[in-house]
Formats: sequence, structure tokens, C-alpha cells
Amino acid sequence: MTAEESAVRGPRVTVSFAGYNRAWAAWIGDRLERQGWQVVFQRWDPPAEVPLDVALRDLLLVEGRILVVLSDWYFKLGPRTDAEWNAALRAVVAPNAQRFAAVSVGSQPMPSATAAFGGTTELWGIGAREAERRLTHVLGASPGGASSSSTLGGRGGPRYPHDQPLVWGGVPRRNTRFTGREVTLQQVYDLLQASEPGAGVITLLGMSGVGKTQVAAEYVYRFGSEYDVVWWVPADQRGTLRQRLAELAPALGLTTGPEYGERLRAVGDALRRGDPYSRWLLVLDGADDPEPIADLVPTGSGHVIITSQNREWAEHNAQVREVPVYDREESIAFTRRRAPRIAPDEADRLAEALGDLPLALDQTAGWLSDSTMSVDEYIALLGNGADLEVGLRVAADFPMTYYTAFSILLNRLRETVPEAVELLRLCAFFAPGAIPVQLVRGVPAASLPERLAGLMDDTLRWNAAIGKLVQYSVIRWEATEEEGDPESTGTIHLHRMVHATVREGMSRSDQEVFSRAVRRSLSAANPGRPSDTRRWSRFAKVVPHLDASGALSSRDAEMHRLIFSCLSYLYLAGEYVAGVQLATRAEQAWKTVFGEDDPLVWDLASQMATLMRATGDYAATERIDRRVIERLSVHRGPRDLTVLRAEEGLSADLSGLARYDEALGVCQDVLDSYLELVGEQHPRTLNARHNLAAAMRMLGRYAEALEVDRRNLQARRDLHRPRHNLSLTSENAFALDLRLLGRYGEALSVLEQSVETHRYTLGPDNPQTLTAELNLALCHLRTGDRGSAHARLGSLLERAERVLGDTSPLTLPIATCYAFVLRAHGSLDQARAIGERTVKHYRARLGDAHPFTIGTLGNHALVLRAAGERQQALLLNEECLADMTAALGPDHPWTLGIALNASAGRNLEGDLEGAAELSRDTGRRAAAFLGPRHPMHLSCQIALATDLRGLRQRQEADKIEEEALAGLIATLGSQHVHTVTARSRVRPYWDFEPLLG
Repeated sequence: MTAEESAVRGPRVTVSFAGYNRAWAAWIGDRLERQGWQVVFQRWDPPAEVPLDVALRDLLLVEGRILVVLSDWYFKLGPRTDAEWNAALRAVVAPNAQRFAAVSVGSQPMPSATAAFGGTTELWGIGAREAERRLTHVLGASPGGASSSSTLGGRGGPRYPHDQPLVWGGVPRRNTRFTGREVTLQQVYDLLQASEPGAGVITLLGMSGVGKTQVAAEYVYRFGSEYDVVWWVPADQRGTLRQRLAELAPALGLTTGPEYGERLRAVGDALRRGDPYSRWLLVLDGADDPEPIADLVPTGSGHVIITSQNREWAEHNAQVREVPVYDREESIAFTRRRAPRIAPDEADRLAEALGDLPLALDQTAGWLSDSTMSVDEYIALLGNGADLEVGLRVAADFPMTYYTAFSILLNRLRETVPEAVELLRLCAFFAPGAIPVQLVRGVPAASLPERLAGLMDDTLRWNAAIGKLVQYSVIRWEATEEEGDPESTGTIHLHRMVHATVREGMSRSDQEVFSRAVRRSLSAANPGRPSDTRRWSRFAKVVPHLDASGALSSRDAEMHRLIFSCLSYLYLAGEYVAGVQLATRAEQAWKTVFGEDDPLVWDLASQMATLMRATGDYAATERIDRRVIERLSVHRGPRDLTVLRAEEGLSADLSGLARYDEALGVCQDVLDSYLELVGEQHPRTLNARHNLAAAMRMLGRYAEALEVDRRNLQARRDLHRPRHNLSLTSENAFALDLRLLGRYGEALSVLEQSVETHRYTLGPDNPQTLTAELNLALCHLRTGDRGSAHARLGSLLERAERVLGDTSPLTLPIATCYAFVLRAHGSLDQARAIGERTVKHYRARLGDAHPFTIGTLGNHALVLRAAGERQQALLLNEECLADMTAALGPDHPWTLGIALNASAGRNLEGDLEGAAELSRDTGRRAAAFLGPRHPMHLSCQIALATDLRGLRQRQEADKIEEEALAGLIATLGSQHVHTVTARSRVRPYWDFEPLLG
């Protein structure tokens, strides 16, 4: 740099700081730059083998002044003794005092030789204005005479370190013993800063106990001053994650209702828009299973840090940064901070014995700090017990099992606070991760082991037990912002390794005692009706603990009812994969406990088929349902209610396989049986009637379906409530019938309010809500609001793919509809890509002869025609017409729609007689099947008029066109887009829409 450049940019100052004090360095550097200094940052982290005086002399190699940000972290990195520091400061700093200046940002005493800096200015514990004044004083007058109010390009600076971000929640307290990880922290920061908006997601990956959570927490404290929002969320369970994200809504000042589904949607939108804050950081802690929660990871201008043991996060658009075990220097430094009485050589031996695993070092050194046992004695115990649990060895190069080390800690705890160990043993029969305290303290007193009697109701004893477990890092405690007793609304976080170790160390009899106690707690916490959306948050707390508690192997009828309720909740909440997984584990357990042919096993198989059907595996569910019907009929008789429920499932299987006539027959038989057995207004009867209407709809009998759905809607509203999910299901079905009959305005008026109710009651990402939103988007399309339909479908497809995956039976119809809207907007390349992908998925899942495959191929033919590939489009349309006729017959609305498109293809290729013949036949069939005023018949008449006009039969063409226009005006209005285009003699076309049963 030339002298002229130096004069323009100002004199240089190098800010030397320990990584722990990075927030202070950033604020100090910003203040100095505003005053005209050219600031360079140097993180102080000299290797342990480099003598202190050499490291300090290296600082003198930089140009200009050196400002040292002092704290105990600066001096103890390594760690170094006060004697070493005093010698180095006297040797290096004192002779060069004019180059050095120092500020203190810590509360701990400094080595006496810091006087070599010519006095240290205290910044800790004072306000920002006074801190800036003192900072200015320590370096002298501002180089450029700039005032502290000057800015650099108008940018905002880092927040003063004593000031928290504007929104701050759930962040653990800073670990004052945090050691090392400097490279990891800087890499995380650099990766997030370099990421594009919406892609700032990084996963801290590592084995149990490696310190992923601690790294994330330290990142928050080091770099938190650069954010306006910092929100820490336990992410080991989907329900907990959704709840904690929803709790961010009031913190952001968002105006929402009380339902957490609505709050969750508002939070996601606010973070994505960056309004009211664009600088936000979310930490999703303990997200070891990406599949259930990946769709909840927010996007936008902010950053997300995930801690996990699962490498699959790399498949969910997250950058992965592996967190290794400590290197030996870090292990020694950490151990000596945790247990100052341990000498460096002892710390080295302990780290070797524990494989440098941070969690093991933390718990072991913490205990040794208070114990009279020597490190060597402890290591000897580890050696003697190394063969106690070989399966718990945490790594190939870790010579001792964690079980052995942890059992010593438990023995020490048992000697001091035995109730803490008993409480831990109880917690070990919940699932690892987040355990709601309500469930722990909800164990009925009569079910508690004698050693825990009275603990749950004694606040002092409870706090003592919890406090001891927290003290030794056995558990992590998190207070939650729920109403009620603060002692009963927190969350216990139990590490997986601790969980497994505690269970393995128990006798069979003790395991059964504690397992039974936890099962009693879950039974007492059974939320009851899974159809009540207000209870879903309670189900979300119970479901994760069924397996760990032994509920799946229990013979208790209460446990069986709880499991069935939880499976129903998972289905209604759209958690299909989680539901199938739970049902599979329960089935395996019940077959072992009760036998392969027990009726309970078949009841469960029916429930599993319901969940599997929602994923589109209709062939498999048909096999399951037929077997269930066969076996339960033997056990209970063919008229039993459980058999009829399985037959309802069979009708849905048949519908999914496009065997619509068979499905209708089964639906009618089931309805007749329910009417006889339970009566007209029973929920089962109303469900059977809903299924009957759906079967009619799939056969194109829209008017009949409308009358059944109209009747059922009123009955469900009377029996349940208007906002009940079953009432909303009927409401959407009723609106769908109206739309398919061409009564678009009526359908739209029903759906506009219904969709809002869906979002509020069920949440924006519930499959039932997505289904209603698809119906609403198509209502907007049919009423002529193509712009709204385009925007809604695009957003809807993105959400469906995120929540359900791109091959879900719900995602594929949304993709199909979005593709034909894109084609209408002229986005042919995008429409073609989505359409071809959808055809591929339908063909793979359902086969070539399924109407959904044929229909989406018919849509693809329209894309080809729009792209100018007319001959190929004509051939494909003719193939689709033949295939759909073979599949459903010539009169089905889907066949008629493809015939309408095929007649247009013939016309374009010059086959005017063939086009007119097909248009006339299609119009005649449409009038007979759908009615003369249905849009399909009227469109066929407009097409026929075009064909006749091409054949110079103008008189007949004009007459048919006039009648068709009169029909369109009467049914849709003179300004409707269909009417306007028909008046302009634009030939109509038809888009296939896969209907949801």
C-alpha cells in the first residue's frame, strides 16, 4: 500500500482477540472503522507447542497499532499459566508499549504483567456509549477526526455485545468451559455468510456426545450480534419442533389466532419474507431423523443450524459440517477447565482413556473435580470394567465403552442423591431426546417404584434430583413457555447414549417396573379423540414414547386403544410414513405376543392399510384388506363393524386401482349394512355415505354425488361441528361436485371460507388443507381468474412436495394441474417437464392402463400441439382416446374430454369429416350423460360448429354455435372466459384432472 493510499484509508490497527470474544472484536472493529481506522482482525490461538514470547513477537510483524482484547480466555488458551504470561508480557510487550494497547472485556482478574500495556481499559459491564468513549481514549484521537456517529456507506454495525438480539428464545446458557472448535466455528460462519438467500442451512454432524449442541450454542454467542432474531428449537420430535416454531409468532409480533397451525404458517411466511426481520438464526437441535421434520426447516434470508447424527441431511439441501472428537490439546484444555485440580499429564491420560469424547470428558471430569479419587484410579476402574458392555463402544479407536465410564458416574450419584438415579432410570423408559415433564410427573403414584414414592409431589426433592442430573450433564433441562406449574411444564433432554447406557445397566425385573410405570403415564395422558385437532399437540408428545416404554409389547387393552388412537392421529395429521413405521413395529410385536392370527393383529393390519393407502400403494393395501376381511370374518362374522371398516378400505383400494364399478358396489353394500346395524346418523354410516359419493364421482356421476354429499354435509355438521375435520371433508367434496358440474361460482363461494377454516383448524400443510386448496385454485381457474390459479398452484406444489414428497397421491394431481396452467400461460418448457415427470410417476405406480396415466398423457398431447408437434400430438391423442374408452367406456367424462381434444387434432391435420363426426358423437354422449347445459356438452357443440364451418355447412354451424353460446351465457355468464373465447371462435380444449377419492 502506498503512502497516499494509507493516508486516504487511515492508519491500521490490528485487533487481536480470543475466539470466545469474537462479538466484542466485531463491535470494537466497527467502532474504530467509523472513526477512520483501517481495522485488521487476528484471532489469537497460538499452538500449545509455540512459546508465548514467540507468539507475541509474531504480532509485532503486522503494520500499525495492536489492540489486544483481553479476557481470561485470551490468557488461558492452551491453557497457559499466569507465570508464563507474566514472563512473556515483560519480554515482548513492555519494550514495545507504543505499539500495543489493550481493553478488558472479562470480569476475571488479569495477570499482573498486563501493566506492560500501559494500563488496561475496562469495557466489561458498562453501556455502549461509555464503552465507545473509553475505546476512543485508549487509542487516542480519531485519525480522521470523524465522530462516533459517522457511518460507512450508511450500513448498520454489529450489536453491542451486552445487548441481546431483539428476539431471543430457548438458547442454552453459554458454556464458560467451551474449548477449541475455532476452525469449525469459523467454517460454519463462512459457509452461512457465503450461502445464497434461502440456502443458508448447515448441519453439524457427529456421533453422540461429540459436542454438536455446544458448538451451535457457542456460534450463537459469538456471532449472535449479527442477527436480530435467534431462536433455539429442540428438533428431535416433529410435534415439539412445530410447537416451538409456532411460539416464535408472538415473539415476532405476528398477529395470529391461538391455533398453533396458524402460528406456524405465519412464522414460516415471516421468515421467508424477512419481515419484520431479515437477519435471523434458527438452531434445530437434536434433529437425528430428517424425514419427519425436513419440511419444517424455514427458508429465507436468514440462517439455520441443525445438529444431528444423521448424514441424510445432505439429501435435504443442507450443507454438512462434521464435528469430530476433540484433538488432544482441546481435550486437555477442556478437562482442566472442568476440573482445575487435574494436572496436564493426568488430563492427557484421561483423554486417552475416554477417546477425547467431549460428553464423556465433561461428565467424568466434572465428577472427578468433586471426588477424592485420582485420575489413575479412575482409569484403572475403566480398565477393569471394559468388558461389561462391549456393544456400547462409541468408536473403533475408543478403547473403553461409554457404558463403563457412565456406570461409575451413576454409582457416585447413587451415593449422593439416589433419587436422581431412580428418576434417570424412569426417564430411560421414555424415548431419548425431549421428554415432557408432564409425562414424567404424570406417572400415577401407585405405579411408581418405592424409591421414587413422594418425589413427584415434593418440589424440593424433585429439584434436587433434577439439579444433580443437570450438574453432571446427564440430562439437559429446558423450561417451556406453557401455562401451568413451571415445575411441570419443562422438558428433560436425555442423550441417546445416556438413555441406552442406563437401560442396559438395569436388571430385567427393574426394567419391567419402570417400563410399566411409564406405560401408565402414557395411558393417563391419552388425549382421547384423534379427530379433535385441538388434541393433536398432546398426541405429538405421546407418540414418540410408545416404543421405548414397551407399549407395543403390552397385553394391556388400554395400551392397545392408545396405539390405535395414535395411529389415527398420525393419519389425520398427514404423518403417513411415521404412522406406517409405528404400525409395522406394533404388528411385529403383536404377532410375537398374541400370535399371527389374533384378531387384534388383523385390526392393526387394517389400520396400517389405511396409512399405506395414503402413500399410493393400492395393490398392497388391497391384498391386506382382503386378507383382513377374510380372517376377521372367521373370528367375528361378516357383519362385524371391524369387518365393515376393512371393506370400506377395500373400496378405497379398488378406487385407487381404477376399478370404479367394483368400488361403488362395495360402498353400497357397506352403507346398507351400517344403516341396518347402527342407523342413519352414526359416524360410520356418514363415512360410508361419503365414500359412496366419492365412488359415484370417480364414475362421472357428478349430479348423484352432489346430492349424496349435500345430505352428508348437513348431517356431519349436525353431528359434529362445522369446523370438525369430517365436516370440512364433506364441505370440500360438496364444492368439488359443484365445480365438476360446471357450477363454478357456487363452488368458489363454498371454498373461499372453507379453505381459511382448514388452515386455521388443521394447519396449512395438512393434506386435507392442501386438498381443499387445490379445489379452490381450480375454482379460480374455471371462473376465469387464471393468474390467481397459476400463483396458487405453484405455491401449492412447492408445499406438497416439501411435506409429502413428489410422488404422493396428492402431490401428483397438484403437479398435473399446475402443468396445464403453465401451458395455458405459455410456459411450455416448464409445463412439459412437470407433465412428463408426472406421467412417469403414474406409469410406474399405477401402470399404463390406469386412467390417471392415460389422462396425463392426454395433457402431454396438448403440450405437444402447443409446441407445434401436431402430428405427434394427434397420434398420442388418438391412442389416449382408445385407451380411456377401453378403461372407462365411451360415456365417461374423461373419455369425452379426450375425445374433444382428439377432434381438434383431426381438424388441425385436415381430417374435417373425422373431426365433425367425433365432435357430434362426443356432444351427443355428453348431453345424455352430463346434461345439455354442462360445459362439456357446450364445448363439444362449439367444436362441432368449427368443424361444420370447415366443411362449409355454415347454416347448421351457425345454429349450433348460437345454441351453445346461449347455453354458456345462461350457465356461466356473458363475460366468462369460456363464453368470450367461444364467441371469438377459439376452439375449446379439455384438461385432465386426476380426482382424489
